[in-house]
Amino acid sequence: MKMILLGAPGAGKGTQADFIKTALQIPVISTGNLLREAIAQGTELGKAAQDYMSRGALVPDELIIGLVKEKLASPDCAKGAILDGFPRTVPQAEALDEIVDLDVALYFNVPDAVIVDRMAGRRTCPTCSATYHIENNPPATEGICDKCGETLGIRRDDAPEVVLQRLQVYHDQTEPVMHHYAAKGKLVTVEGVGAVSEIRQRIAEALKIEA
Repeated sequence: MKMILLGAPGAGKGTQADFIKTALQIPVISTGNLLREAIAQGTELGKAAQDYMSRGALVPDELIIGLVKEKLASPDCAKGAILDGFPRTVPQAEALDEIVDLDVALYFNVPDAVIVDRMAGRRTCPTCSATYHIENNPPATEGICDKCGETLGIRRDDAPEVVLQRLQVYHDQTEPVMHHYAAKGKLVTVEGVGAVSEIRQRIAEALKIEA
């Protein structure tokens, strides 16, 4: 299955991506990780991305699309993949349409007020980037990452005033992507409010997979 995850920052995409990945046995593709991997491996696309990033410039869409296309063609994506964090704009979605026929665009519907409250309780691992929530998805040991044992912290991006700015950007630029896939009959909406286990069950029902 080839799918993308849509929703505002803090909607729970990353948390639920791990569940979907395990259930379907397909990788999660993050453009941030793709950029870091390409740069570390010294590929041509990685060198080009490094040039933009070292100048503090945005990496252009065509370069990101090139990385995604390259990754989707790799053996570990033979059974499908989950795109998280891409596409962020309609032009990116249109470019993606040219290289892959998506099965599902899974949209996490969460009100802005819930997002702000949720982000205030979010804790992130600075080493492996695993995310937790002090109430909805706490680590086994308070303040410690389950995966690597690092001390969890609060990202600057999770401050309420920053979250509101990120939400505005999302509504202006990324929310139209949802309408793009709705028009294609690919959009599947899941209510993203509730316990992690409840949302997981809704996803399982929507995708017809085991919870």
